[in-house]
Amino acid sequence: MRTGIVSLASGTLFGAGLALGGMTDPARVRGFLDIFGDWDPTLAFVMGGAVIVMAAAWRVVPRMAVPLAAEQFHLPSRSDLTPQLIGGAALFGIGWGIAGLCPGPGIAALVIEPGAAAIFVLAMLAGMTGVRFVEGAKS
Repeated sequence: MRTGIVSLASGTLFGAGLALGGMTDPARVRGFLDIFGDWDPTLAFVMGGAVIVMAAAWRVVPRMAVPLAAEQFHLPSRSDLTPQLIGGAALFGIGWGIAGLCPGPGIAALVIEPGAAAIFVLAMLAGMTGVRFVEGAKS
């Protein structure tokens, strides 16, 4: 129950931050990626804010015996870098650049601009389902 509440609160805060920062607007995201045209640095400030928060979290985590909403920490390791992760990250970046949205802002944009965002979210869900089929076929 506590994990669900923390997840809901975190997701709500994340979505509100994306909306407040204007990251639900695909044009703003594409403007950030257009470094040789009409460059929009807004996303850099949003990412910078996230880096500051994570830097603080990485300083606090070693001092904690256990996390607040779990039985143990699940910290990444270098063994987490697999070809699937790297390929998925590349596909994510390509899709982000084409659509101007990533999953969080895409879902948040459903409230603001449902028509355009729905196409993105449906394509994202289709991709997620496709990966499950491909991964299932490998095993």
